[in-house]
Amino acid sequence: MSNRTVVITGANGEIGHLLLETLSAAKATIIAVDLTPLSEYHTSLCEEVIVGDICDDEVIRDIEKYDINEIFHLAAILSTSGEKNPERAHHINVDGTMNFLQLAYRIGKRTGNAVKMLFPSTIAAYGVPNLSIKNSAKPAKELDFTSPFTMYGINKMYNEQLGRYYSDCYKRLSPTKESGFVDFRALRFPGLISAFTIPTGGTSDYAPEMIHNAAQHKPYACFVRPDATIPFMAMPDAVKALLGLAAAPLSALTQRVYNVTSFSPSAANIAEMVTSEFPEALITFEPQQQRQEIIDSWPAEVDDSQARKDWNWHPDFSFTATFKDYLIPNIRAHYAK
Repeated sequence: MSNRTVVITGANGEIGHLLLETLSAAKATIIAVDLTPLSEYHTSLCEEVIVGDICDDEVIRDIEKYDINEIFHLAAILSTSGEKNPERAHHINVDGTMNFLQLAYRIGKRTGNAVKMLFPSTIAAYGVPNLSIKNSAKPAKELDFTSPFTMYGINKMYNEQLGRYYSDCYKRLSPTKESGFVDFRALRFPGLISAFTIPTGGTSDYAPEMIHNAAQHKPYACFVRPDATIPFMAMPDAVKALLGLAAAPLSALTQRVYNVTSFSPSAANIAEMVTSEFPEALITFEPQQQRQEIIDSWPAEVDDSQARKDWNWHPDFSFTATFKDYLIPNIRAHYAK
């Protein structure tokens, strides 16, 4: 019987749903937070569901009555939406994260136990200066190319530093030496591909959009060049990585922020994979300048060797397995209904 009490923000997303199901099976007490109500099934897995904004003080007060062990802070405004409304993106992504870091600190201080805060960062935190450098660069380590180009990436980079500050620096120099109440851990995720969530126009959504359109017998104009290349990962591996990092002993960790990755195909590679399964699919390439520039600013590959060394990270899904065993069968079945 687990005695973990866990908060999941952004609980109504697919990562949130998978975490709810996994942590509930492990008998954790779960407090879920989202702007929209959860389904009856997912609500049944929770001790409490709080419907509200992560920047709302009342939401924070509702959570603070619990002795929290872990926070999975998933709620965010993503890259494409962030470029359309950067002020709101900054408010939600930065102020919302600050709310939960402060919450973790207060609960940790009250209980005398550090509160783990698991934070999904992103390859958008990178800013490769130009395509020539991208094409010649080695897989990016965590400290490479740290000048992101988008509001979303800037927010994530800043939040990584906030988490480090609250974990390792906050009040370290004060007379009371009140430190050690927050244990912040972040993953720099690549593009995440889901078999069960309909793409909503995200910057890396060209991969699942190809499959969804092919399964519906619709032509698809890909918004990046055929040679566009970034790292990707299947959604189940993203949840595996979060839970793996959460479970790692602090003594094994050598840094607060870790890359994780699985495979790095070009858009042309993805199109070839899709047309091998859907021979009648019509995929063309019509790059959109703004989205292409964002993709070009992200590394083609990242180096996740430190995660593999420190907490034994490894993905379960290769490029072929992601498409042939996970994505295509499930998306095909969805439209067959």
